[in-house]
Amino acid sequence: METTTAARRRRRLLLLLVLLALAAHRAAARFVVEKNSLRVTSPAALRGVYECAIGNFGMPQYGGTMHGVVVYPKVDAKACRPFDASGLSFKPKSGGLPVFLLVDRGDCYFTTKGWNAQNAGAAAVLVADDKVEPLITMDSPESSGTEHIENITIPSALVTKRFGDDLRKALQNGEMVNVLLDWRESLPHPDERVEYEFWTNSNDECGAKCDMQMNFVRSFRGIAQALEKRGYTQFTPHYITWYCPEAFILSKQCKSQCINHGRYCAPDPEQDFSIGYDGKDVVVQNLIQICVFRVANETRRPWMWWDYVHDFAVRCPMKEKKYTRECAHGVINSLGLDIEKINKCVGDPDADKENPVLKAEQDAQIGHGSRGDVTILPTLVVNNRQYRGKLEKRSVLKAVCSGFEETTEPDVCLREDIETNECLENNGGCWLDKATNVSACKDTFRGRVCECPTVNGVKFIGDGYSHCEASGLGRCQINNGGCWNETRNGKTVSACSNQEAKGCKCPSGFRGDGMNSCEDVDECKEKLFCQCKDCACENTWGSYECSCGGSNSLYIREHDTCISKQSSSSLGWGFLWVIFIGLALAGAGAYAVYKYRLRSYMDSEIRAIMAQYMPLESQEMPNQHRSVVPVDHADI
Repeated sequence: METTTAARRRRRLLLLLVLLALAAHRAAARFVVEKNSLRVTSPAALRGVYECAIGNFGMPQYGGTMHGVVVYPKVDAKACRPFDASGLSFKPKSGGLPVFLLVDRGDCYFTTKGWNAQNAGAAAVLVADDKVEPLITMDSPESSGTEHIENITIPSALVTKRFGDDLRKALQNGEMVNVLLDWRESLPHPDERVEYEFWTNSNDECGAKCDMQMNFVRSFRGIAQALEKRGYTQFTPHYITWYCPEAFILSKQCKSQCINHGRYCAPDPEQDFSIGYDGKDVVVQNLIQICVFRVANETRRPWMWWDYVHDFAVRCPMKEKKYTRECAHGVINSLGLDIEKINKCVGDPDADKENPVLKAEQDAQIGHGSRGDVTILPTLVVNNRQYRGKLEKRSVLKAVCSGFEETTEPDVCLREDIETNECLENNGGCWLDKATNVSACKDTFRGRVCECPTVNGVKFIGDGYSHCEASGLGRCQINNGGCWNETRNGKTVSACSNQEAKGCKCPSGFRGDGMNSCEDVDECKEKLFCQCKDCACENTWGSYECSCGGSNSLYIREHDTCISKQSSSSLGWGFLWVIFIGLALAGAGAYAVYKYRLRSYMDSEIRAIMAQYMPLESQEMPNQHRSVVPVDHADI
């Protein structure tokens, strides 16, 4: 009996040493406190912007702001007990500002303070530090005190001791403290795509945090897959592993928690080496999930990771003794993934060498840039900044949406349950054409922008606040380009021209600014036209009519003159006869020249042929004039 008890004590001691070594590794990590700003608008003595640390529970309003008044409770200042026991309520009266409850640090969990403040009607809880130190992150407890984590929905923040003392003093002096909590710049938003990581664990027996992870995967899966398929986001899952201290590598405990000879370890799920699954089982399942993502990503289907993790949790839970590689392979096959590639990616967990996949995960744990080391599970990282708050669909979606450059966010970020459409009230203070209901107000996740729109391919230009006008081709089809137009007796006249990129100009026959009015010009009264002798002028809308005296005269508008119809007719026929005769003579002359040149050409060709085959009499024959030359020597 004593031997068994001693063995148990040794196992517990060794487990404690291993856990202390892992804790030391975490303590040495670089932890970054994520912050939001708090602006005090009154009293004047405190007016300014202060930093506060975002709590790792509740629901921060990423991308948004909250106005409220600070209240310090008269009793239970540490908020460790429900306020209804003291008869206190912080629900604002009708038309009143939300209450931000200031409480003191100490005596109970941060989550308990947040839960009690929320139940008393507070819209947010501000915890004043009780010691002079840099800001820290208020985390949720690992085991006990976790019953409120899932239900806290108000944002929380930690303020420094000095600022907390100043707030408390102002309130005790009877001053009203108005503040603005601002999360708009808590996450970077550089462009139209958000990159985010989810650091998680396949272990489903770690209590409230494991339940929270699984509920999040189940609820966020559809949104995550839709955003990924449409190219709005780039998602990457990650898994934390630790190495076993060198002094314990050969121990039974390290062998049960680690693979690859102590290089990659996870805590025992039950914190007891003698029962249930071991830490190495968790590491192997984590490795399989990483490889599922990698293989799916190679085939451009990274969203399959969400399906696998969800199905594995449902089909292969620890409590049903199905947390095995065989069960994992069944899920992989049912999703149509390449199991051979996944097994090759997993490698040999018993090999005494590094696993490149898990080595990359350990390297990724180390912080870079503005992101600290990842030491808390679960952790969400959005645009290289760690998310703080409740791991819940709506809250996480707000964080992802706040990572988009304004006006580039997808429609899911503009739903009524995610943000308030500021264009619905007074058109957001932007330009509006009531005639066509064309507005420069564009709703965004962070608020609204006043930006001249593009309608049916026509771009409006202007400042977006007081003026926008259509420009370019087709602009006259939209509210006549904002120009004047009028119809009389079935005739429509407009000051807009598609030949001009912008602006309004009254057409010929009208005078005015082109936008508000164009008035008919009386050409007759102003003696602009029809000033010829014996001409009679009559003004019309946008033009004029001019008639000549007698029925034999014709008015020529281009020359503003009258001519006789008869003289014009005879002159016209005479001119036509002259042209006809001229054309006939030119044709006859051209034909004569052609015949002459053709005959000359034929004669020259015939003479050339006869010269070759029939010598002329004037030419001398070669033998007729040959002379006899005497021989001046001989051979015989």
